[in-house]
Amino acid sequence: MSGKTELFSTEQRKIDEKYMRAAFKQAEKAYALNETPIGCVIVHGGKIIGRGYNRRNTDKNPLAHAEITAIRKASRKLEDWRLEECTMYVTLEPCQMCAGAIVQSRLTRVVVGCMNPKAGCAGSILNLLDVKEFNHQVELTTGVLGEECSGLMKQFFKELRERKKIRKIKKAGTSCVDQ
Repeated sequence: MSGKTELFSTEQRKIDEKYMRAAFKQAEKAYALNETPIGCVIVHGGKIIGRGYNRRNTDKNPLAHAEITAIRKASRKLEDWRLEECTMYVTLEPCQMCAGAIVQSRLTRVVVGCMNPKAGCAGSILNLLDVKEFNHQVELTTGVLGEECSGLMKQFFKELRERKKIRKIKKAGTSCVDQ
C-alpha cells in the first residue's frame, strides 16, 4: 500500500541493505568533509543511477542535500524528471524540501535508514510522502541499517560538540591573554 511502511521478504531486506550500504558510503564522504553525514542513492532496474551526499557547508548552498543531488543525477541519467519505478535509499529521513522533491520527481519508493525527529518529513514530524491531496504518494520503508546510520549521525554530532567546546575554550583563553 502506497505511503505505508511495509514488511518485506528476507530477499527484499537483503536488497535494501545492499543499497543502504551504498548510501552509507555516500554519508561517509560527507562525514569526511565535516558535513552532516547524510548519503543517498537512487536505484532503477537494479542499478544505481544517482548518488549524493550532503555538501551544504562545502558548497555554501542550502539546496546541496544528498537527496537533491541524487535526484538531479538520476534525472540526467534517465533523461527524464520523472523517476518512476525508482527507489531512493537515504541514510536519514528527508526534510521538507527533500520530501517535496521526492514527490515531485515521482519516485516510487523511499527506504530510510534512521528517522529524524527534529526535521523529518516522512513520518517524524509529518509525512509529506503520503498526502492524499497530492497527485503522487510514495511507498516508504524505514529502519534499514538504522543503527549504523544513527550511529554515524551520533558520532558526527558528538565530535561537532567537542570541536565547538575546544574553540570556545581557545577563544576564552586568547581573550584572557590579550587583556
